[in-house]
Amino acid sequence: MQTSTLRQKIVVLTGAGISKESGLDTFRGADDALWHKFDWKRLASVGGFYEDPEAVLEFYNERRKQLLSVEPNHAHKLLAALEQWHDVTIITQNIDNLHERAGSSHVLHLHGELTKVTSSDNRNDPKCIKELPLDMPIKLGDKAVDGSQLRPHIVWFGEFVTEYQTAAEIIKDADIFVVIGTSLTVTPASELIRYPHRSVPKFLIDPNPISDPYNDGYLGQFEHIRQSASLGLEIFVDSLLELQY
Repeated sequence: MQTSTLRQKIVVLTGAGISKESGLDTFRGADDALWHKFDWKRLASVGGFYEDPEAVLEFYNERRKQLLSVEPNHAHKLLAALEQWHDVTIITQNIDNLHERAGSSHVLHLHGELTKVTSSDNRNDPKCIKELPLDMPIKLGDKAVDGSQLRPHIVWFGEFVTEYQTAAEIIKDADIFVVIGTSLTVTPASELIRYPHRSVPKFLIDPNPISDPYNDGYLGQFEHIRQSASLGLEIFVDSLLELQY
């Protein structure tokens, strides 16, 4: 891979489209997406957890088990390789660890991480968040340090996205902003496209047509590369040679 010798701050927002190439199920969009097959109100909300914690834990244990069976794909590896020439920060809506496994060293998870568990009473308390090997299921009766039932370290529907403001500040400082594999229909993550400076180059990599989530023309600032994550990133990397300042 060859890129410009000028080191720049590249901020990348990734969604399910990049992990789908590794074989992970998506939560929305396609007909086979998880929320077309399962009830999110039952399996991805605080109310659902308190009503039937065993069903919720089983659902996420299956997601954890699936993560063990897949590998980072070409797109993940391209982003990791970019760190040799640029300062790359990845902000991901995904709850898998494929960016880290590919070698990316600056990854911010907006919606939590399958590899971690936390307290069902104090989910954002750092003392309660810990790594749990993916081959170890979360069971009823497993306790956090505060004595509450352990739960997945996932932001469920209706819960506050605690990393949102951190992500916004990172994007404000970007020299180049790239969005990969997201339909921009999930809030508040979709609102992050408004934070890069108007003058910086912006790219949207997704094979599907993307509607402007706010109908304000802002998405028109993005160059839409209508390819899969891997093919689109190859095109993007080639374009970096032309982005000289």
